Amino acid sequence: MDRSTGMMVIACSDDGSVKRETRMIPQPTKGEILLKLTICGLCGTDFFKLNNATESAGTVLGHEIVGTVEKSVSSRFRQGDRIVVPHHVSCGECALCQRGSTTQCPEFKKNLFSPGGFSEFVLIREPAVRLAAYRIPDDVSDTAASFLEPAACVLRGINKAELPDDGCSVVIGGGTMGLLHLHVLRAVRPNSKVVIIDPIAERQAFALENGAIAALPPGHDALKKTINELTGELGADAIFDTVGGAGPLNLGFSAIRPGGSVVLFAHGGPGEVADFELNPFFKTEARLLATYSGGLEEQREISELIFNHILDATPLISHRMPLQEIDEAIQLCNQHKAYKILLVAQ
Repeated sequence: MDRSTGMMVIACSDDGSVKRETRMIPQPTKGEILLKLTICGLCGTDFFKLNNATESAGTVLGHEIVGTVEKSVSSRFRQGDRIVVPHHVSCGECALCQRGSTTQCPEFKKNLFSPGGFSEFVLIREPAVRLAAYRIPDDVSDTAASFLEPAACVLRGINKAELPDDGCSVVIGGGTMGLLHLHVLRAVRPNSKVVIIDPIAERQAFALENGAIAALPPGHDALKKTINELTGELGADAIFDTVGGAGPLNLGFSAIRPGGSVVLFAHGGPGEVADFELNPFFKTEARLLATYSGGLEEQREISELIFNHILDATPLISHRMPLQEIDEAIQLCNQHKAYKILLVAQ
């Protein structure tokens, strides 16, 4: 294939592995833009799908993208603009959107990238160009901007939890998304206290370096003691579970205050069910919430925080690797040897 019309993509195989393919470069039509990829963040959702072989062969994953406009058929952008854009957009008009459930909108489920972000070029469909794409200011780096989509997902859970400005929260999990919770909490609730729970000592130390007031291994007694000391035995205002599963959920309920919120921000195992005791949950008016993604409102708020240098999650970037080395990147994540990995177009 002619290099001027062909591009490299990293596609899924049937067994959950990935393979390098060459495909035709898609061409934008009215309202669309073609991005030349600069970087794509490797998301936990990406390697969850790969590890569990949930995607059909040929699917191109990747959605945390920053790129430069190669071609534009939109009045909003021109060739050479640096752009960050999420891949999901709600319609804003359906009954679910009108009730605030924008991430459950049928239109939101559509992937507006063709193909996905693990590709040298990405076509951005018209709704995303019109509603969700942002030109990156000159004084903001590509790496800082790449956190827009995942940080919007985090912000939605924080907003749902109704955490007070001076509240105390616990983040279960000291991986990339757990630490991104820490950074977003510091940006939007700078007077709040954040405790990180993770079994790996190096991650505990890294969490403290990034602003956590305490970092502990999992354990009901140690967590309850720490939270009681921080809150005068009130309990945590919010628990953010970035690990998933019945065990972390139960740990969260052990430290929540009456009327507090436990936010589920992670997959459980296939078929896994919760097994917490119902009566204490009922009698304390605790709240269990789930947050799936970030909508347009959260994306706009995060873009302002990043572009105004209030939110800078770049300390979480541990590796920058060529796109074609994605196998090695996934292995590093599965071995807990990396935080945020950015895949770089060559």
